[in-house]
Amino acid sequence: MPGTIREVKRRHEKFLLSLPGVVSVGIGRGSDGQEEIVVGLVHARAETMHRIPEDLEGHRVRTRITGRLRSR
Repeated sequence: MPGTIREVKRRHEKFLLSLPGVVSVGIGRGSDGQEEIVVGLVHARAETMHRIPEDLEGHRVRTRITGRLRSR
């Protein structure tokens, strides 16, 4: 069931946020200008990184080490 990147993010966000060390799921642009789903991690955890797919429904997924996020 293909969809826009926002729809795909919304469908998979709950699962991604349930993984250990995942603190955010957003949308960004890669170096080629294409939109991608960006998964923020506290730190690189092999067991979590192996569970994050490289692609979700045709949209590229990238991980980014953000550390702990704090609200202002």
